Amino acid sequence: MRNAALAIRHLAAAAAVVVLTGTFCAAESRGPVTNLPLPRYVSMKAATGNVRRGPSLSHKIDWVFKRRGMPLEITAEYGHWRRVQDRDGAGGWVHYALLSGVRTVLVEEDMLTVHARPDTRAPVTAAFELGVVARLGECEASWCEISAGGYSGWAPKKKLWGVAPDELRE
Repeated sequence: MRNAALAIRHLAAAAAVVVLTGTFCAAESRGPVTNLPLPRYVSMKAATGNVRRGPSLSHKIDWVFKRRGMPLEITAEYGHWRRVQDRDGAGGWVHYALLSGVRTVLVEEDMLTVHARPDTRAPVTAAFELGVVARLGECEASWCEISAGGYSGWAPKKKLWGVAPDELRE
């Protein structure tokens, strides 16, 4: 009897998580609307985008993202709305039309050197300032190819925000 009571409590707690998050992503790894993985990275398509407290136009706008191309992480889906967060964990709900599948990353080290090949001994091709938004290209186990401002090269993945540590891209 005690085990049954414990199981019911665990199920109730899981249901509460689903209710609080507004989606089933706590129990599944795919979005209920798109069937795409959750969480996943996207970028801002628009130059500005209202960030709302909930998934509708009637919800209050908490702030506005003002950086085209900024990488964001989608953590939940509801109809035409996506709950996103930025590098600092700030976020809310934005309309899907404001987002793009084009992948970008945020450089997390000042004067990050990028190399001609994914190797620290390879020639340096450029250095990117902290906070630069770069387009994401191919990714290997610990390196990703990035480009911004007409420059490109390979950077250590751990120095970029907007790409999962285990993510591989061709």
